Amino acid sequence: MSDTPVLVVGAGPTGLALGIDLARRGIPALVVERADELFPGSRGKGFQPRTMEVFDDLGVLDAIHAVGGGYPVGMIWRDGERIGEHHMSDPAEPTEDSPYNEPWMVPQWRTQRILLERLEELGGKVAFGREVTGVTQDEDGVSAYFASGEPVRARYLVAADGGRSVVRRAVGVGMTGEEVDPFPTLVADVRITGLDRDNWHFFPQGEGAEDLLAICPLAGTEDFQLMARFAEGTEVDLSLEGVRKVVAARSHLAAEDVTEVRWASDFRPRAALADRFRVGRVFLAGDAAHVHSPAGGQGLNTSVQDAYNLGWKLGAVLGDGAEASLLDTYEGERRPIAEQMLGLSTSVHRGETRRGGATRQLGLGYPGSPLTTETRTAPGPVRAGDRAPNATVSGVRLFDAFRGPHWTLLALGTPAPTPPAAVRLVHGPAHKTYGTGLFLVRPDGYVGWAGDTPAGLPEYLARFGGR
Repeated sequence: MSDTPVLVVGAGPTGLALGIDLARRGIPALVVERADELFPGSRGKGFQPRTMEVFDDLGVLDAIHAVGGGYPVGMIWRDGERIGEHHMSDPAEPTEDSPYNEPWMVPQWRTQRILLERLEELGGKVAFGREVTGVTQDEDGVSAYFASGEPVRARYLVAADGGRSVVRRAVGVGMTGEEVDPFPTLVADVRITGLDRDNWHFFPQGEGAEDLLAICPLAGTEDFQLMARFAEGTEVDLSLEGVRKVVAARSHLAAEDVTEVRWASDFRPRAALADRFRVGRVFLAGDAAHVHSPAGGQGLNTSVQDAYNLGWKLGAVLGDGAEASLLDTYEGERRPIAEQMLGLSTSVHRGETRRGGATRQLGLGYPGSPLTTETRTAPGPVRAGDRAPNATVSGVRLFDAFRGPHWTLLALGTPAPTPPAAVRLVHGPAHKTYGTGLFLVRPDGYVGWAGDTPAGLPEYLARFGGR
C-alpha cells in the first residue's frame, strides 16, 4: 500500500485546482482519476470574476486569458430571420478593486489541460485509470481501494469525483435536493457551418421551454456548444444523426450543416446539496458536495473555490503546524455558500434572476466563520470576513502582494507591527477602499482578522497560520 499526505479523487477542475494549491505549498498530493484521460467536453464553460481572481493566485490566469474570450451577445432567430438581441447578463466595468469584471469563456476540456500543466509544472501528477471502489478510515488516516492496482493510504482524502461520487456514498453522506427542470437536456460540442461566431444563437419554437435550441460559439476554438431541451420522457439521441435532426427541425440550418459531433451528453437539471462536507478525514468538494443547474455558471466556480478554501487549510495543518481544528472550518464556511449558490442557479434557470452582481461571486464572504475576528470598534468599508479587494497601496498592487501561499498583513494609516517571516507586510496610508486599520488577509484572499492595534494578532496567527 502506497502512502501520500493527501489523496484527491477526481481530476476535474476541483481536483486539479486543489492539487495545484497543495503542490505550491510543498504538500505532496496524489490526484487519481477513474478515466484514462481528462474530460473531453465543454460542459462548464465559464468563469466568474471571483474565480478569475483565484486563477490569478494559482498562476494560471495568463493561460486562461490567452485561450478564452468574453461571452457573445445573444441573437434570437425566427423563421431564418434575426429578430433581436438578447443580453445574457448585466454589464459591469472593471474597477481597481474588481479588475476582472465579466465572465470569461473557456471550454472545460481546455481549462483542465491548463490546470494539469500547472500541476505538473509544480511537481504534481495525476494517476489515470484509477477507479476508487471503496474507502475506509481510522484515527490515523484513510485507505482507498481501486478496481485495479494497490490501495493508497493517506492522511486525508478529498472527494472531487462528481455528482455520482463513489467516495460520498462510501462514507454514507446523503444529498438533499430537487429536480430543477423535468425536461431532458442535450449538450454537445459540434462543428457547424452557416452560423456566425459573433453571437450566441437562440431558436425559440414557441411559448414552451421543452423545445429550445441554443448554439454558442466556444471561445478560442472552432466548436460550438449546442444545448437542446426535449419533452419530458424523451430518450435523447446523442449521435451525429440525432443532433442533425434536432438542428434541422428547430432552426433554418440544414442537417448537413452539422459536420461533426465532438462530444455529447444528456442530463436533467437538478439542484442537490450534500448533507455533510466532511466525515472524519474525508472531505467532499465540487459536484460531490453540490450539484447545480448550469444556468448562471455557478457550479464549476463554486467548486474551484471549495478547493481554494480547503487547500490552504490542509497545507497549514500538514506543513505549518496549525491546529487540526482549522479543518473543521471547511464545512462551516463552504456549505452555506454552496447552498446559497444552488438557490441562485435555480433562480437563474427559472428566469427569476438575471445574471449580474450576485452571479459574479465577488460579494461572498465568511462573516460568521470561527476564523473571522473583527476587533475594531468602528470598522470601515472592508471588515473581517470580507473578500479582500484589490487596491494600490504605496505603489504595490494588492493582488500582486496576495499572490502565493502566504498570509498578507495590510497596515493602512496605522503603525505597522513586525509580522512573522511567513506573513507579507504592505504598509501605507489609509485607503478609500479599505479605510484605516490592520487587515490580516488569509491565503485565499479573505480578511481573517482586523484591528486598530496588533492586540490579539499573534495569537490568531499561532492558531490558524501555523509557524
